[in-house]
Amino acid sequence: MSDIKILLVDDSKEILLLLKENFEREGYKVDTASDGQIAIDLFNKNKYHLVILDISMPKIDGIEVCRKIRTESNIPIILLTAKNEEIDKVIGLKIGADDYVTKPFGMKELLARVDAQLRRYLILNDKLYENKNTKILVFGDLKIDFARYTVYKGDKEINLTAKEFELLKFFATNPNQVFTKEQIFKEVWHDDYLKDDNTVMVHIRRLRKKIEIDSKNPRYIQTVWGVGYKFTGK
Repeated sequence: MSDIKILLVDDSKEILLLLKENFEREGYKVDTASDGQIAIDLFNKNKYHLVILDISMPKIDGIEVCRKIRTESNIPIILLTAKNEEIDKVIGLKIGADDYVTKPFGMKELLARVDAQLRRYLILNDKLYENKNTKILVFGDLKIDFARYTVYKGDKEINLTAKEFELLKFFATNPNQVFTKEQIFKEVWHDDYLKDDNTVMVHIRRLRKKIEIDSKNPRYIQTVWGVGYKFTGK
């Protein structure tokens, strides 16, 4: 665990100190930032494996920091949100955040979410051993390796975020089944679905751009009008 480095971003010194002490106790290396600009500067100078990011911050807010990080990296981003920041939470998920925790939060819950995100990310980047029982699914020119968290289109590897891979895995392991946006959100994001939330649609659009030859006429992830989406390997 000593090689894993986390960037903690929050404008509350008390929260930063609490998080830093707990994560260092778990064996993580930790940097802290008290505003968005410091966070971006640190991110540009260092290599991190995960970012925990408060939404409401001075100078540059967490949403903008998340957007900037996501344009350069697929590392996991966990948002810290207040109960009255529902809209910002949705925006954060749309622009690429992988998870969120609502304040006040329990440290055990946050540590568990961090562990889950890191496990996916490290596998995605070949940092963990290869599972001997590797399961690979092939659909046309698309090859999905669950153990390595890798996806190939032809002989070219596709760079997916952890959440995009989870979404593709869900579809690929349930081919030709139609799912509503609510069902997809609950299975992939493991949370209650908000009726006006188009997080699923945004992630599907991004995934299509990466795996489809023509994202406007998708071969794999198809829209079932009035119902939802289905994955077909034909």
